[in-house]
Amino acid sequence: GRSIVAHSGILLSKVLYIKHNEKKFVVVDAGMNDMLRPSLYRSWHQIVPLRLTQGGAEAADVVGPLCETADTLGEERILPGLRRGDLLALLCAGAYGSVLSSNYTMRLRPAEVIVDGDRFEIFRPRETVEDLA
Repeated sequence: GRSIVAHSGILLSKVLYIKHNEKKFVVVDAGMNDMLRPSLYRSWHQIVPLRLTQGGAEAADVVGPLCETADTLGEERILPGLRRGDLLALLCAGAYGSVLSSNYTMRLRPAEVIVDGDRFEIFRPRETVEDLA
C-alpha cells in the first residue's frame, strides 16, 4: 500500500526567507512536525519549485521554521533562484506526511486537500489553536 499511497501526496510549502552562512538555507513554512521522515530517517524526497525560472541554480538545504537542528526537509538540493513567497512541493509525501505529523512546539497541522483533475475538496481543514485544547 505504501508504494501506491506515497506517490499520491505532496506537501506544499512557502519560502519564508533565504539565509546564507557557510551554506545556503531555504527556510520554508513547513517543518519536521509536518513531514518527519526526512529528519527522522534522513530520507530523500524530491523538492521542486512551482515557479520555473531560468538559470541561477545552486545547492541549498531546505529547512523548516522550528528552532531545531533536525528541522530539515532536504539537504544539498539543487534549486533555481528562489524568492520569499515562492512555493515548493515536497513529493512522495502521501504515505508519510499526515500519519507522522504532530503538534510539536504547538504548531498547527496543515490542511489536507484531495485533488481530482480540476476539482478539489478540503478533506481535513487546517487546525486551529482551539483544536489543541
